[in-house]
Amino acid sequence: MSPFLQLSVTLAIIILAAKIAGWISQRFGQPSVFGELLVGVLLGPSLLNLTHLSFITDMHLEEFVLELGEMGVLILMFLAGLELELGEMARNGRVSVLGGLLGVVVPVGLGAAVGFASGMETRSALFLGLSLGATSVSISAQTLMELNMLRTRVGLGLLGAAVFDDIFVILLLSVMTAMAGGSSGADAILLTILRMAAFLVLSVLAGLYVLPFISRWLNRLQISRGNVAMAVVVMLIYAVAAEVIGGMAAITGAFLAGMMVGRSGEKRNVEAGFAMLGYSFFIPIFFVDVGLRINLTELPLQALWLVLVVSVVAIAGKWIGAGLGAKLAGMNWRESLQLGAGMISRGEVGLIVAAIGFSEGLLTREFFSTVVGMVLISTLVTPPLLRWVCTLPSPQKKAREVQ
Repeated sequence: MSPFLQLSVTLAIIILAAKIAGWISQRFGQPSVFGELLVGVLLGPSLLNLTHLSFITDMHLEEFVLELGEMGVLILMFLAGLELELGEMARNGRVSVLGGLLGVVVPVGLGAAVGFASGMETRSALFLGLSLGATSVSISAQTLMELNMLRTRVGLGLLGAAVFDDIFVILLLSVMTAMAGGSSGADAILLTILRMAAFLVLSVLAGLYVLPFISRWLNRLQISRGNVAMAVVVMLIYAVAAEVIGGMAAITGAFLAGMMVGRSGEKRNVEAGFAMLGYSFFIPIFFVDVGLRINLTELPLQALWLVLVVSVVAIAGKWIGAGLGAKLAGMNWRESLQLGAGMISRGEVGLIVAAIGFSEGLLTREFFSTVVGMVLISTLVTPPLLRWVCTLPSPQKKAREVQ
């Protein structure tokens, strides 16, 4: 079987399994993303090992599926940004800053405490804590979309807090890597801040002044699906610029691209095109691929207690930290619980931090495997937990029922 046919069969299995698992998950009252994540674990090396079955001989297949999944998360975050406006995000700026800041500080501190209690030296314990500070908001964004809550105060605050979370974690990572190399962290902080500021300023200016001109020009040319194609190009450029210029996650760039493109008069056409392209192909691949990259067999049984402890600390730290930040910013307790729950899921940033710590010799293989287990647990627990706290009756509704 040729490499192309192997890819075709693999993608057909992934997409079919994702849609069936998503439907079953909804039948049990859970978000579809929960089923897609779970079926990914079952299809991965933990059980079936789909990309290494006997008929798979292409050595690059796994990598190609991963890259298609990365395209899926870019489209998902672009769609999330398309739903929002700069003005709405600005009005929730206090929630975003405090939720993002405390959502990093609290889990990093608790994670470092676990490291110290386990006998780790200072830098190693801090690296373990930092791997607990990251957030992967794409899964929560999809859950909120299904609940029609993305444009609520909680949804706006959650996405904004995730952006600030990314900024804070990257700043801390820059400092720690500089310290690990024996240099001062001041230069690293300044350079990181300048890069982030340059990306944010350039992205906003391009969105306000360049993109509307391009959109009007494409309308005059009457190119078939021209604005959708333009939006794809803009999304990819912003994603690349976020990493290359800003040193931030590519999904942050895709999110900002969605917000900028959303200001154009072609928002409805662009959204329809991206939704069809994303939800029928790329986005299911992303959620399944998250599970495909988890190998439960690599987690040492003797370290299972450590995985559970770190996972509990990671979940509680992010929930309490981000939720407390939201409460201090003026949200009620119910909204604060919802925002905190939405920040629990970890993702590629946490794994990147742990991988850097492992490569620098600051994390042992046991602790690196522990972080991988924590990422799996926090990712799987987020969709049902977020749905549960979002469907809790409000205090006003409870009071009316009592009366």
